[in-house]
Amino acid sequence: MNVLIDKFDVFAGGFWLTLQICILAAIGALILGAIVAVLRISPVPPLRAVGTAYVNVFRNMPLTVVMFFAAFGLPALGSNADFLRIPVIDSLFTRLGTDLPYFRFALIALVLYTAAFVCEALRSGVNAVPAGQAEAARSLGLTFGQNLRHVVLPQSWQASVVPLGSVIIAMIKNSALAGFFGVVGDLSATADQLTGAEGYAFVPVAIGISIGYLIMTVPLGTLLDRIEKRQAVSR
Repeated sequence: MNVLIDKFDVFAGGFWLTLQICILAAIGALILGAIVAVLRISPVPPLRAVGTAYVNVFRNMPLTVVMFFAAFGLPALGSNADFLRIPVIDSLFTRLGTDLPYFRFALIALVLYTAAFVCEALRSGVNAVPAGQAEAARSLGLTFGQNLRHVVLPQSWQASVVPLGSVIIAMIKNSALAGFFGVVGDLSATADQLTGAEGYAFVPVAIGISIGYLIMTVPLGTLLDRIEKRQAVSR
């Protein structure tokens, strides 16, 4: 167990890098998932078909395959995901601006994959809103966008927050795949470095990595439990 003390800086660096990719992926997935959810409930059939196709593809495809496409398909197409080098943001999340593009590739894969589940969580919240609410809004002359913004989404948020939290927790755990696709320095890559190159025993290293993921997921799970209990009391 001495590895947890001797290599604390390595574990801390891996935790910070994993936290960065999780924060960015969560933000990207929430934005993209919301857009896809709007497409899914759109009254325009072609838009609804696009949203449905997106969800069906990414929800039923293993994340490993999505990671493979991002890590090896994008370079084959001549892209190193430079569009993610967004000014100001790349100064806060420094890996976005480096010449090691696999951080950006892993981020793209996590966003694309998780957005499908975010979409369904949001759509379940929308479906929980009584149909009469939307019909009343339409009878008052509200457009589809106004109906969503002022009537449906504010009411659907309460039903969506717990499923969304569960999706984000799953995404944090899924981020462990990033180290196996070239993301140097995250928690999973740290485990490979310490057990392979430096010869430490696997079990203590695995315990250290597990603690890192638990630090990210347990507080979020506890918060979701409290929100769920408050919702039950209010109902």
